[in-house]
Amino acid sequence: MKLYHGAALAACLLAAACNDTKSGTPASEALDANSVTRNVADTTPAPNAASPSPTTAANYLAMAGAGDLFEIESSRAVLGKSDDKAVKDFAQMMIEAHSQSTEKLKTAATSAGLTVAPPALAPDQQTKLDTIKNATGAAAVSAYVAAQREAHAAALTLHQTYQQSGDSPALKTAAGEIVTVVQHHIAMLAKLPGA
Repeated sequence: MKLYHGAALAACLLAAACNDTKSGTPASEALDANSVTRNVADTTPAPNAASPSPTTAANYLAMAGAGDLFEIESSRAVLGKSDDKAVKDFAQMMIEAHSQSTEKLKTAATSAGLTVAPPALAPDQQTKLDTIKNATGAAAVSAYVAAQREAHAAALTLHQTYQQSGDSPALKTAAGEIVTVVQHHIAMLAKLPGA
């Protein structure tokens, strides 16, 4: 995901936060406790769609799912390309931690009466993943570390935004727990080679 700049993010949030992206339903009504289970895939735009609001459950889950998938797949890709123990340890931790955050969000979504569609990478995430897969040695590690820094900065913004302004209490709680994990990952990234 590309980093959102403060003003652009604020404009997106102001423009989209009040309405469900498909039905125009106010966000406060979109997750009515008496409503039947909805499939998030029915109302979820592609993760890279123009101005998605991370404050709606559907958009948040799609964006978080894409982010976790990218973290996992890029980490798997770099494992065989580096002999550096710190990089390998970090990559393995990313696979485990982002698998856990995916499960945490699925559990929270289920408790909110939502089903979660399988995640899909945005085109820019796929491009970065392909770059890591096609690179070797130090170039692969450099591409991986750069992609991880960008992805974690975007993830931190995403989870903090949803924690503060999201429309599902269960997902807001999960987002807050994930914020702490992402902050830890950012601190660890600063210690990696090429950081």
